[in-house]
Amino acid sequence: MALFSRRRRLPDPLRRVLDLRADAILATTPLDDGRWVVASRRALHLVGDDGAARTPWADVDRGSLDAQTRTLTVHWVNGARTALVLADDDDAWDLTQTFRERVQQSVVHVENVVVPGVRAPLRVALRRDEDGALFTQVIGEGPVDLTDPATARRVADAEARVRAEAGLVP
Repeated sequence: MALFSRRRRLPDPLRRVLDLRADAILATTPLDDGRWVVASRRALHLVGDDGAARTPWADVDRGSLDAQTRTLTVHWVNGARTALVLADDDDAWDLTQTFRERVQQSVVHVENVVVPGVRAPLRVALRRDEDGALFTQVIGEGPVDLTDPATARRVADAEARVRAEAGLVP
């Protein structure tokens, strides 16, 4: 018995430009602009006729989906954002679910740190890189003066607590 799928496959020429490094594709969907977004086990890829951009999941802070406009906004850990307009395609749901799962999989533990003079708390996160190694990230919105001794101390203390929660020694 043969099973048939309505899903569109990533075109072979685009698949060949991916840098999969012993990776596996988990979900793909076309974008309105002709490019494709590919979620692999280790990274998020944007693929088009001009090549591919590969970003490890640990460099993705979060994503938000506007279902009406089919826009997936990717929030990067460096504060930048990328709006991806998903084509009207059944595969979009698989992609957004996989996106969420992969970002969550990269996060081990997070602690919020309130810093006077900064509008939103900083997040000190213990994350997994694409090879599974653990590292810490400090993610904030807007400028944060880490040369200020009080701010640096709060961040360092939070980083130590986050690492200790995972059983990592300083």
